[in-house]
Amino acid sequence: MSSTSAKHGSLSAHPSLASSLDYYGLAIFDLSWGGVVRGIEKESLRVSPTGALSQSVHPEALGSTLTNPYITTDFSESLLEFITPAYERIEDCLGMLEGIHRFTLARLENQEMLWGSSMPCALGGEDEIPIALFGTSNLGRLKTLYREGLSNRYGKIMQTIAGIHYNFSMPESFWPQYQQHCGDTGSLQDFRTNKYLHLIRNFHRYSWLLVYLFGASPAACKSFVRGREHSLQELDANSLYLPYATCLRMGNLGYKSEAQKSLFVCYNDLNNYAECLDTAMHTPYPEYEAIGRGPNGEPRQINANLLQLENEFYSTIRPKRNVKSGQRPLAALKEGGIEYIEVRALDLNPYLPLGIDAEQIRFLDTFLVHCLLAPSPECHQAEFFEVAENLTRVVEQGRDPALMLSEEGKPRAMRQWAATVLGSLSHAATLLDSIHNATDYSNGEYASALQAQVDKLNDSGLTPSGRMLTQMQEEGLSFFQLALTLAQRQHGFLLESPNNAAQPLLSEADEAMFEKLAKQSLADQASLEAESQLDFEEFLAQWNKA
Repeated sequence: MSSTSAKHGSLSAHPSLASSLDYYGLAIFDLSWGGVVRGIEKESLRVSPTGALSQSVHPEALGSTLTNPYITTDFSESLLEFITPAYERIEDCLGMLEGIHRFTLARLENQEMLWGSSMPCALGGEDEIPIALFGTSNLGRLKTLYREGLSNRYGKIMQTIAGIHYNFSMPESFWPQYQQHCGDTGSLQDFRTNKYLHLIRNFHRYSWLLVYLFGASPAACKSFVRGREHSLQELDANSLYLPYATCLRMGNLGYKSEAQKSLFVCYNDLNNYAECLDTAMHTPYPEYEAIGRGPNGEPRQINANLLQLENEFYSTIRPKRNVKSGQRPLAALKEGGIEYIEVRALDLNPYLPLGIDAEQIRFLDTFLVHCLLAPSPECHQAEFFEVAENLTRVVEQGRDPALMLSEEGKPRAMRQWAATVLGSLSHAATLLDSIHNATDYSNGEYASALQAQVDKLNDSGLTPSGRMLTQMQEEGLSFFQLALTLAQRQHGFLLESPNNAAQPLLSEADEAMFEKLAKQSLADQASLEAESQLDFEEFLAQWNKA
């Protein structure tokens, strides 16, 4: 049943290519622009067949978490992170992600599987969450110390939340043409950086829409909030939820920090962004200073500043570029400019084997292309906090048909605003479908992906969060029982041969590639650890001065 009192229509009357070009003020258009490059980073907890958090160390057969480019860990030794290279073809990106899953699952011990939901399994307490280990090199110890700092600042339980990060960039051929079209005569690096910041500002304004459409964490096990104040309601003896919640992962019980609430990060230019984060990384914070050192004088965090590192700043999107080993991300950005952006607002969809699919990717590309090409006024402090409040409202009440948001200080109905944004996205969908040889723009794959989101706006029961709560209530399942059932289903699917039972999970070439990378990563870590290194305290002091 629809949760809205009125339908918001469909996008069957799709715009023509000419009208879409005119909408964005484009006088030029090149088919090579469709070569959008994307990569995926996906986190998943390792759990037992009964859904208990794994207590074992990272399997050696998967290689070194410090140096394997595809398989590592996030906060916990039990929290795997899969990283694909960047691809132009969506099928190649998803194929690689599936290959990493299949290689990993075949090497997990004790019949372990991957937890397919963003909110964690039932947890016995902080002591059963092992912090990730990266070896004895200074760089490896730094990565573990950063996680110890997160544990001491925010607790371990919050860090067991999993998500998907979507890395997006426009093809190199796009930038010189677009710069010429915009009449910009500066350096190409500065132009590209400023346009990615332009995209980021628009993304922030409308990121609440992604949370509504793809949020899949409306409930959690009671153990997730043990000992913490919360406003969740009891769904059953073991589950807490909010009736209209979409993405509790992005709310006050998830990736939120009291210390960071007043932090205003500006995306008007790269220097402003870097200055905001640099100041936070060099500003002592009394509560963190009180953490002190361990019983033997060992550090318990990288430093006592508001941010230990750039990555500690929790944001729905980040400007990024590839960094050299040991290089600070902020230093790399200032030196080389923005290379791509990282979307961080996405839950794992527990109904999908990989947590994401091609339809969602096509919509994300449509959304991001629109954010890049549409006008993007400079941000200011009042809007920054207004955007944060809108996000919180959709996190907690997104499927409430009466939900109101705030636009430039004025109330606006979320459903009506969402319909307007989705209508505007039809122009980006037309551009992408025309590039990908869809002569009928209303039936192209990008138009279809967009229409699927309009359907979710018309019926909130189609959203992942809506599906989950409906299934839990209709079948009498706790959050844990539903998440475990779905995880077992995806585990079975990924351990089946792609074609028939007589074939292996992976091709011989893929199997050999992953095996070679795993072995090489172990050798690379051993080589790094064998090198002469500074005393760690001295290394840490130098790192903090950078």
